[in-house]
Amino acid sequence: MRLLVLIFLGVAAAAAQTAPISAPSTPAGNAQFVDGVAVRIDTDVITESEVRELADFQRLVDGSARPRDEVIRELCDQWILHGEAETARFPHPTDGDVDNAYQALVKQFPSPEEFQKRRTAAQLTDSEVREQLSQQLYLSRFIDFRFRPAAEVDDAAVQKYYDEEFAPQLKAKGEPVPALDKVQETIREVLVLRLVNDRANQWLDDTRGRLEIDVVPQGGSQ
Repeated sequence: MRLLVLIFLGVAAAAAQTAPISAPSTPAGNAQFVDGVAVRIDTDVITESEVRELADFQRLVDGSARPRDEVIRELCDQWILHGEAETARFPHPTDGDVDNAYQALVKQFPSPEEFQKRRTAAQLTDSEVREQLSQQLYLSRFIDFRFRPAAEVDDAAVQKYYDEEFAPQLKAKGEPVPALDKVQETIREVLVLRLVNDRANQWLDDTRGRLEIDVVPQGGSQ
């Protein structure tokens, strides 16, 4: 799903090791930064600094930030989910959880030194990286908590995935194909995660459509 940057821990490993970071533009001279409003959503706002920080985090993880409208859409989704999670009194990750996620992120890079170099190039402090990881953990766990119970996968779906996706992909790479009984639980989890993401995306689309969301042009509000 768009929101789950946390998936980078598995999916974006190769990109993190090879993609160069595009440095963001910075204000000339020593002009003091004044935060502005990027989005008015319901009775709240999303600030320009929140847009910048998520874009910088994406730059660290993926090598480049997504377009501004995609960053803003993701922040709106985070805003929706955060409100639901707080209403449900969903528990926040512990410091230990965040430490583990931080170490997992660092391991996606060729070395800890390379990670620090790219973190600096992305203009993120260590605490900002940890804050982003904490947010991603909190929301991804809430999504799983809310949508997994209804994500049921039967044996027929597992067999179909094995026959039409799993086995053909391995054969195309010239790799041996394990028997279904050796990988069926892994396949089942992949399919469950697909359903969780599909249901979460549909719910977010429906919820977003009921909110008043006003994207402010860059430089249009302070």
